[in-house]
Amino acid sequence: MARCDVCGNDYDKAFRITLADGSSGTYDSFECAIHAVAPTCEHCGCRIIGHGAESGGRFFCCAHCASHAGVEGIEDRA
Repeated sequence: MARCDVCGNDYDKAFRITLADGSSGTYDSFECAIHAVAPTCEHCGCRIIGHGAESGGRFFCCAHCASHAGVEGIEDRA
């Protein structure tokens, strides 16, 4: 069995995620994986599990949050 890097649970169905930079982690659930590797919205603080929006190296969960942070030109719909 493998131990989750986030919660410490020793689980026979744990999985490993390797990021593009070569770092990796072991997780027992998608919830723990999201907590560990998903970026955080700069405005509201939620974890970005969809496409989100990026501007100048800043990450946002949606155009609404980006606009509240002063970013222009990002729309949720084209």
